[in-house]
Amino acid sequence: MDFDKLFEAQIETLKSEGNYRVFAELERQCGKFPKAAKHSADGVRDVTVWCSNDYLGMGQNPKVIDAMCEAVQRCGTGSGGTRNISGTNHDHLLLEAELADLHGKEAALLFTSGYVSNWAALSTLGSRLKDCVILSDAGNHASMIEGIRHSRATKVLWKHNDVADLEAKLKALPADVPKIVAFESVYSMDGDVCPMREIVEVAEKYGAMTYLDEVHAVGLYGPRGGGISEREGLADRITLIEGTLGKAYGVVGGYITGSAALCDFIRSFASGFIFTTALPPAVAAAARASIQHLKISSFERMQQRRQVAKLRARLDAAGIPHMMNESHIIPVLIKDPVKTKMLADYLMDEWGIYVQPINYPTVPKGTERLRFTPSPLHTDDDIDHLMNALTSLWKKCAISRAVA
Repeated sequence: MDFDKLFEAQIETLKSEGNYRVFAELERQCGKFPKAAKHSADGVRDVTVWCSNDYLGMGQNPKVIDAMCEAVQRCGTGSGGTRNISGTNHDHLLLEAELADLHGKEAALLFTSGYVSNWAALSTLGSRLKDCVILSDAGNHASMIEGIRHSRATKVLWKHNDVADLEAKLKALPADVPKIVAFESVYSMDGDVCPMREIVEVAEKYGAMTYLDEVHAVGLYGPRGGGISEREGLADRITLIEGTLGKAYGVVGGYITGSAALCDFIRSFASGFIFTTALPPAVAAAARASIQHLKISSFERMQQRRQVAKLRARLDAAGIPHMMNESHIIPVLIKDPVKTKMLADYLMDEWGIYVQPINYPTVPKGTERLRFTPSPLHTDDDIDHLMNALTSLWKKCAISRAVA
């Protein structure tokens, strides 16, 4: 059997649908974010990145860089294996204590990515709690969906951010079965924020555990960057808070926080923790420096909010429709995969602006978009340049200013 032909046939289907992904070859340049070097057959050119999840530019922060370099000199580059085999590095424990403090929890547990922390925690909870039912928001991330699926627990979907639907589905379940309500604070593609207080109150009413994904909120919201749960004063009422070190904190890795018993339970049974090489100590040291900085500094958050507001106002003034939300994520809907990629290519080729086209399966078909994430390091000149490009693009491509 010619397996390559089978692979190629499915790739051709992706291409014909407009959903084949092409990754730009970019080189982040230390101290120059959001600028990056784009490599191609024609050479190297500078571009401005408008879609990074390094939301606050902390991957370029001198404190974070120095902490990583110091730890490399002190410990070397790798962790040596899993924590089960090679032991827990001191930097891992310092970071877990920092994360537990961030969310006001007894304990925290590190993973290699936010995807893995969701997958491992939800799959372990769902499989180890007898007769468990997981009630999952319909907009939850793929990592949560995969964790729930792998657990083989009963899954109940509730309508996105619809607390009445959640309550109806909780009410229909037997009172004596373990129930987990799984949801996110900020949803990454639409940028909408959940009605957290109402969700927590309904979960408490029916004795359900709450599982909150804060990956697109940690570092960005709350007086110390603890996320929407900190901003709303609800962290102490949420059973498990999951987050990432790879977005606003500018490094890499994922984590969960909760009671000491909960974290020990996940540590003891989650294959995604037990059998995975631990984060390098230098990564843990850099993440800890980033968290410590953002616990006391609001400058980055305030400057980001100013730039987000400026871009939204300029889009409104130009008649370029974008999805309204209260977060830092600005989606501009195009609703066609081929056109979305064409517009992204035009921005890159003609204007030196990099924004990745977002298509299926990241978003449902028919909701393709360009997703802009202004950072505190995007200047007013960067916004001017982007708006000149978008205005030109909208005219050139004859896109309706009423509906994108």
